[in-house]
Amino acid sequence: MAEPQLSVRSAKARDLAHRLARRENRSIADIVERALESYEIREAGREPAAAFYARLSVQVGIDIDLEGIVREGRKPHKGIDL
Repeated sequence: MAEPQLSVRSAKARDLAHRLARRENRSIADIVERALESYEIREAGREPAAAFYARLSVQVGIDIDLEGIVREGRKPHKGIDL
């Protein structure tokens, strides 16, 4: 039985997959599988920043002024002693 095939309509993606397969001495299918696995690990489970901050605000119950906190903790540097 023949293995399933992936059809890519992007000439740029096809050329890149062929170039990487030649350079890495691997099959095109292996290159595509590894790239998709890497993408899944890197991108899966991330939520948009706006959703994260909204969820955090609901969990904490208060809105934190990060800039104000940083300003309070700043102290001017006296410079070097000559």
